[in-house]
Amino acid sequence: MIILLLRAMRALFSRPFRGHLFVRHMEFIGAGSFFIVFLTGTFTGLVLALQLLDGFSRFQAEGLTGATMSLALCREMGPVLTALIVTGRVGSSMATELGTMRVTEQIDALKTMAVNPVQYLITPRIIACITMVPILTMFFTVVALVSAEYIVVDVMNVDRGLYKGNIQQFLTNRDIVIGLVKSVVFGATIATVSCFKGYKARGGARGVGDATTQSVVFSFIAIFILDYVITAIMLM
Repeated sequence: MIILLLRAMRALFSRPFRGHLFVRHMEFIGAGSFFIVFLTGTFTGLVLALQLLDGFSRFQAEGLTGATMSLALCREMGPVLTALIVTGRVGSSMATELGTMRVTEQIDALKTMAVNPVQYLITPRIIACITMVPILTMFFTVVALVSAEYIVVDVMNVDRGLYKGNIQQFLTNRDIVIGLVKSVVFGATIATVSCFKGYKARGGARGVGDATTQSVVFSFIAIFILDYVITAIMLM
């Protein structure tokens, strides 16, 4: 997988440059995932706000709900949940498409036409995923915070100034950077694992199904492991 990622990055600087493929995959990953990210972010914010309010109300510290939510969403929940959503929707699609091309010998046909299959099929997907996953993560975080503000301020009548003031006081640029670094790494991981599994698929329709399943499972495992590693490194 690492070798495939390095080959894809090297192919990024080789001619011909196929910008339309990059834009097409950005549209599929970003715009195509917009609604599910919006829906998940909305209800994540609503549920998390209710849970935190219930806990903080026992200590008369409801005003800390906003700060705690912003830290949790920017550092952890935003990057991880967005990555899991993209894995389920986009990663499985990548593995299936490339696996189908492999078993039907379309990839071999590209080679006979002197087209580099890594540059044509994998590089645009990896770059598009690295670009769009951080954008989707920021969108998820904003939607979740807005939803939480509605519950905390408008429904539970916590002071709006206190809610926003604590966010501004405790949320730092470092917290936002941690989340963005995670989302970039997760985007590269999702695309690399999914493309690798699809590119190496064998055994007809069953092999494509196995490749798709493995791409999702391995991506989930890699996301959780990398989440811990990045957190441990950046909080030292």
